[in-house]
Amino acid sequence: MPEWTAVSACLNHILHSKSQKIKSAPGDPGCREREITMSNRAGAASSTAARGPLLGLRVIDLTHVMAGPTCTLMLADMGADVIKIEKWPNGDDTRHSVPPKIGNEAASFLMMNRNKRGIVLDLKTAGGKEVLRRLIASADVLVENFAPGAMERLGFGYEDLHKDFPALIYCSLSGFGRTGPYKHRRGFDLVAQAMSGIMSFTGERPDGPPVKCGPPLSDITAGILASMGILAAYTHRLKTGEGQWVETSLYEAALVQTYWQSTIALASHIAPRAMGSAHPLNAPYQAFEASDGWLVVGGANRKHWLLMLEALGAKQLASDPRFVNGSDRMANLKELETVLSDYFRKQTRAHWLAALEEKGVPCGPVNDMLQALEDPQTLAREMVVEVEHSRLGPVKTIGLPVKFSKTPGKVRAGAPVYGEHTSEVLRQHGFDEQQIAALVREGAVFAAPSTEAGQAVA
Repeated sequence: MPEWTAVSACLNHILHSKSQKIKSAPGDPGCREREITMSNRAGAASSTAARGPLLGLRVIDLTHVMAGPTCTLMLADMGADVIKIEKWPNGDDTRHSVPPKIGNEAASFLMMNRNKRGIVLDLKTAGGKEVLRRLIASADVLVENFAPGAMERLGFGYEDLHKDFPALIYCSLSGFGRTGPYKHRRGFDLVAQAMSGIMSFTGERPDGPPVKCGPPLSDITAGILASMGILAAYTHRLKTGEGQWVETSLYEAALVQTYWQSTIALASHIAPRAMGSAHPLNAPYQAFEASDGWLVVGGANRKHWLLMLEALGAKQLASDPRFVNGSDRMANLKELETVLSDYFRKQTRAHWLAALEEKGVPCGPVNDMLQALEDPQTLAREMVVEVEHSRLGPVKTIGLPVKFSKTPGKVRAGAPVYGEHTSEVLRQHGFDEQQIAALVREGAVFAAPSTEAGQAVA
């Protein structure tokens, strides 16, 4: 029996024997039972290769701005059917993070919400709650990053939903997590970077002011951690049929960025301070200025240190007592920087990059964002791609950073126009045209005009 056939048959047997029925909310006109078995997963196996490894996974996305949308973006790019639910009347806050705009759409929203279907609900209305509950009944995963307590007040907290949908994987992202003295506090990346210590050791000099890292590290990391947690929980559910609550926070996501600095602090009881681009444990490992621009060099271990000296034409420094080994170089870091800077300023960046590459020393230019996006390696790895937007036409976006040999993910569709897929999703969940019209009149949903029939993502 071929390997895939054997594995598929095995999983089919396991999950069929542990199938779990998930019921829609009582009284729903389109009430039906959804049996989670390997048969309805494996049924699409032949097309999975073209759609990503998560084809068949349905995700209800109640997130906004950055951390939560990063999580659901990762899942969508790997093939999951992500239904993004936006609030009425203003939608996701990133729709208003302008400039820049592409056409009439905020570029930030377009970046974070491609590959998702978009609907608009007012969860303060009875109709909006009815719609959400029916969507949850057919979903595998729910992701939310509301303020602490908000989901419970709406009647959609984990404990409320777990009773009726025990197989549901419920993921929460917050500022500080659901336990501890700060569990009720709201959080932003700026706050997480400050409180995690990151801003204390970021900057040019130890006595300088605190500096925030440019990208929102805690938001993006929390989103990635949440997607990892969801997939771990999904693996558990495939084995047992059980859903669970997965949660992480910006604060924890920022702390995991400090492994080296935390190592130093825990071992020495000394708080690391800012070192510019230098490394807290190894040298030389930093940026240097050539005659026409900046480059970075990783000459940290003995092999690369000696090869770097050959490239610089400075072999004599290998026997300099200040720089013999790593601990010597760290103890005399400022002197090392001064000596090496004098060498690097003598030639162009291109000269040094070629010389260092020839010796096998890790190095690279310091690019600005446009240069990075146009780099041939970026393009070769499909990290900038074009995706078709239903109103804007081709739009450039960042590609999928994880590559799969058998089931490649793909950026398949542009971000939704506000309410673009509302009617489509409602129809798929058993609402007829009269019911949809009634929900619109109630103000429970908003459906975009006819362009909504643009491209579906699922």
